[in-house]
Amino acid sequence: MAELLISAPAGVTIRSLRGTGALQRADRLLREVWGTRRGDDPPIPLDLMCAFAHTGGYVGGAFLDEELVGVAAGFRTADGSLHSHVAGVAAKARGRGVGRALKEHQRAWAAGNGLVAVSWTFDPLVRRNAFFNLTRLGARVGAYLPDFYGPMSDGINDGGPSDRLFVTWPIEEAAPPPVSERDGVVVVDETGAVWDAEGAPLLRCATPVDVESLRAADPAAAGRWRAALESGLGGALERGYRVAGFTRSGWYLLARGGAA
Repeated sequence: MAELLISAPAGVTIRSLRGTGALQRADRLLREVWGTRRGDDPPIPLDLMCAFAHTGGYVGGAFLDEELVGVAAGFRTADGSLHSHVAGVAAKARGRGVGRALKEHQRAWAAGNGLVAVSWTFDPLVRRNAFFNLTRLGARVGAYLPDFYGPMSDGINDGGPSDRLFVTWPIEEAAPPPVSERDGVVVVDETGAVWDAEGAPLLRCATPVDVESLRAADPAAAGRWRAALESGLGGALERGYRVAGFTRSGWYLLARGGAA
């Protein structure tokens, strides 16, 4: 398949990765991004990434002035989507549009292969990822998945439950929904306390400022935040609410059913 033309920041190019050497470099970069230590699980096993690349899956690399600074890998699904299993960007390249360019390359690759969407999971407690996925890209939340991968010890995750939000990003352009910083009844407040919303049409659910630092400094507090989001955010989705947006200040906004 010919390389895809996408809009990318100056100096950034995205291309498919092929061959053992390129995939070994991708493996090393992902381990660096995750801070994987000896004995930790890798973000994705190298043999699995090689299998994806060889059997029609997706493995893409982001290059900044020809240095590999980002990697994403995924596989085709039975419902006609590309599921992005892992994506990471080197710390020195963050804030330069590399992550956005990788996601755009994935969607262009999916479109070129006749697929209908790109899907992935992310930790609902990580505020910057929620804002990027839901507000910048306009991905749609499908489900809250408690402990989806089981305990993970990979340098970023702390070995506790791996709750995730499952999202899809349609191939057809979808503008991110407008969000408000104030609308909705609070179900999880800024302290991590859970409240009864009593069936309100609009809900708000807070997130911790920096859960990754909190996990290192106070694992018990991070665990309480995880339980709060499973109850407040996950519980609301089970009751038929949908995520309508995510605010810059770190709040999930939820609407009942098809409400705006």
